[in-house]
Amino acid sequence: MLTVDNILKINIKQQLGDLLMDLALDLPMKGITSVFGRSGAGKTSLINVLSGLSQPDEGYIALGERVLYDSEKRIYLPPEQRRIGYVFQDARLFPHYTVIGNLNYGCRHKDQQHFDDVVALLGIEHLLKRYPSSLSGGERQRVAIGRALLTKPDMLLMDEPLASLDQPRKQELMPYLEKLAKEVNIPILYVTHSLDEILRLADHMVMINQGKVVVSGHVNSVWGSPEMRPWLPSKEQSSLISARVNVNHPQYALTQVMLSHNAYLWVSRLPHQRGEWIRVRIHSNDISLTKSKPQQTSIRNILSARIDKILHDQEEQKVEVRLRVGEMHLWANITLWAADELNLKVGDEVYAQIKGVSVTKDDLV
Repeated sequence: MLTVDNILKINIKQQLGDLLMDLALDLPMKGITSVFGRSGAGKTSLINVLSGLSQPDEGYIALGERVLYDSEKRIYLPPEQRRIGYVFQDARLFPHYTVIGNLNYGCRHKDQQHFDDVVALLGIEHLLKRYPSSLSGGERQRVAIGRALLTKPDMLLMDEPLASLDQPRKQELMPYLEKLAKEVNIPILYVTHSLDEILRLADHMVMINQGKVVVSGHVNSVWGSPEMRPWLPSKEQSSLISARVNVNHPQYALTQVMLSHNAYLWVSRLPHQRGEWIRVRIHSNDISLTKSKPQQTSIRNILSARIDKILHDQEEQKVEVRLRVGEMHLWANITLWAADELNLKVGDEVYAQIKGVSVTKDDLV
C-alpha cells in the first residue's frame, strides 16, 4: 500500500503555449517509472517541473514527506535544494575535466565508499583518468549517470538517456540501467518513447497525451490496458505477466514458470533459481482460441481462460479478445471470421494456445 511517506505525489497545472499540462499522479518511491508518450505530450516538461528547472502555474509536488512545491503555501524549492539528479539525452560532461573530475563535480561532501560503489555499479573504474572526448557515447552516459548518483539524490530523472546513441551503444548501456533499477533505492523517472526500453527497465508506467495522464500503474497492468492498445502497432500488441520460476524440464532445454497454482508456461531454459520472479511477454498475434481442449498438438503452452472483453476492429477485420487467467489478463488477436464462427461471447470458457513466450526481465515484485 502506498502511504504519504512512500509516494511521489504530483498534482500540477502549467500552460505551455497551446498545451495545458494538467497532471495528477501518485508514483512509487523505488524502481523505474517510465513516462511514455508522443513528442510534445508533456514528458520532458513534467521532469523539468520536478527538477525545479521550470515552475508550474499552480499545484503541489511532494517527494515522500518533503514538499518541493506548493502554490497555496508559496513553497518553491530551487533546483539546488531539491536533491534531485538529472541525466539528459546528451551526457553534458565538461570536456576539460577527466572522468573523475566530472564525477566529483557537484559533490559537496566526499564519500569514498559511495564513490567506489557507484563506479563499480556502472563499470567505469577503467575510465577514471580519461577525458570525455575519448569515450564512447555509452561510456559518456554512464559517467553522466554516475555524476548524478554521486550527489546522493532523493530522486533520479532521466530524459531519454539512450536517444542520442546508436544501437550498439544502446545495447552496451542497457545492462547497467537494468542493474541500476535493482540496486538504487530511490525513485527513477525515465522518459522514453521506446517500447523496448519500457519492457526491459520499467516497473511502473505513466502514459501522457496532450498534457494529461491517460493511464498509470504497474507496467503489466498499463501495458495490457485498453487505453494502451491503440498506441501499440499490431506486431507489438502483447500482454506482460509476472511469473515465478518453478522447475527445469528433465529432458528438454525448457523451464516451467507458474502464473498461479494451476496455470503454468514453458519458456526457454532460464538460469534463475526456483521461486524467482520474472516477467514474460506474450504477443496477441501468437494466441489462438478454441472452445474445446486441444489434443495431440505441437503447441506446448495451452491455458484455460474466460473471456471478459471483446473489441471489434471492423477496419482491420480483427477482433481483440481479453482473457482472464486466474487474476491475470491476456489479450488475443483473432480474425473477425474466426470470432463469428466460434460465436464468442463475454463469459465463455475457452482455451488459449500460445505459440511463443519471451522473458523480458527479472520482475521486482
